[in-house]
Amino acid sequence: MTLGDSGTIGINYGRVANNLPSPPQVVQLLKAQGLNKVKLYDTDSTVLSALSGSGISVTVALPNEQLSSAAGSRSFTDKWVQTNIIPYYPKTLIDAIAVGNEVFVDPKNTTTFLVPAMKNVYASLSKYDVASKIKVCSPVALSALQSSYPSSSGSFKSDLIEPVVKPMLSFLKQTDSYLMVNAYPFFAYIANTDTISLDYAMFRDNKGITDPNNGLVYKSLFEAQVDAVFAAMNALGFKDLKMVISETGWPSSGDENEVGATPANAAAYNGNLVRRVLTGKGTPLRPNQPLNVYLFALFNENQKTGPTSERNYGLFYPNEKKVYDIPLTLEGLKNHQPAMKNGSKNQVPAAAAPPSGEVSASKAAQTWCVANGEAGEKKLQDALDYACGEGGADCHPIQEGAKCYNPNSLEAHASYAFNSYYQKNARKSGSCDFGGAAYLNLATACFPQAIELDKFEEFVGV
Repeated sequence: MTLGDSGTIGINYGRVANNLPSPPQVVQLLKAQGLNKVKLYDTDSTVLSALSGSGISVTVALPNEQLSSAAGSRSFTDKWVQTNIIPYYPKTLIDAIAVGNEVFVDPKNTTTFLVPAMKNVYASLSKYDVASKIKVCSPVALSALQSSYPSSSGSFKSDLIEPVVKPMLSFLKQTDSYLMVNAYPFFAYIANTDTISLDYAMFRDNKGITDPNNGLVYKSLFEAQVDAVFAAMNALGFKDLKMVISETGWPSSGDENEVGATPANAAAYNGNLVRRVLTGKGTPLRPNQPLNVYLFALFNENQKTGPTSERNYGLFYPNEKKVYDIPLTLEGLKNHQPAMKNGSKNQVPAAAAPPSGEVSASKAAQTWCVANGEAGEKKLQDALDYACGEGGADCHPIQEGAKCYNPNSLEAHASYAFNSYYQKNARKSGSCDFGGAAYLNLATACFPQAIELDKFEEFVGV
């Protein structure tokens, strides 16, 4: 993998499920979405064969269970490379091997095997004359850090530095490879909702956080996390080593205690991240190093264990339908506009708009922003996703199981979200439009009967 001048977006293709499309179908899906980088968690032959000739760059993995064998025997890694890499490369564009995954937190305590295994895999690649083309790396979790706030104080855990972190970073530097990091702002957010704003976690407009040690201003939790790792590397003298974000994402569903795990938030996080990566520069600490990111994940995986969120990180359902719609390429960003941009009221259908097209200040406090049922399902859904995502409306009450979830209809949920946005923006002119998907209603009696008025007033604070 060559880290170029602009950021890149890839995706993790996990397969802990019993209902996923066939690998050839998945390759077609990747192509249709314009995704040309994929990361696997093994070296499955059917997947590698399906990717042959596709032009999609592939990161494969040697799993944690094989680390001890790989560390203890060059003949093992020789055979592993001969079996899992050489038959497919270069028709399948394997550009990296992830040796282990989050090894430092592996309950089977495989940390001591990591660097010897990486060195043996590299030696075996050299034996077959492909070491200059295929990088050897290993994804680490943010939990490898002892300190991450403020970002400039980032440091690795002291008990890891000499035994494994320094040797690994030295190996990566010597082989012109890069550090892989799995970064999940979601976990930091749900553990600190009292101190971390959702806007900061979602890449939305916010006042930012200034690092007191260097004055750098952070406008997103993601960038602050990444720079904490850069600072930790800097502290050990590895100031030029590059980084790839091997996993990041946001779940579209979660357990009751997993605050913020909604389709709207997942769309906002991943959508804004893609825009940030493909159109922005690097981080505040390393502004000239583009961001290279693998989203987690391609599919919802129904056999993953743990909390509900673990099975709901996918951008796609197993039937290949989108969980939510976000652009994944520069071209897609150009053609993708949020459903609502606080445009002119002239966009509101005449039949739905108040007679004057405006509302007097004296009546503003009596107005509601409601869904326009004539707008069509797609426009309503796009506007609902915007309101609950980028728009920052409070949509918790209309999540499944919450007080205002029923009636479970698109129009009822959209009306709730639109009015929440409208009230949040102090009923400003233009804040009830959503590209024609909403209109102002002056008579509360005309508010959609599907929503009980007292519930609505309770949750929007009227």
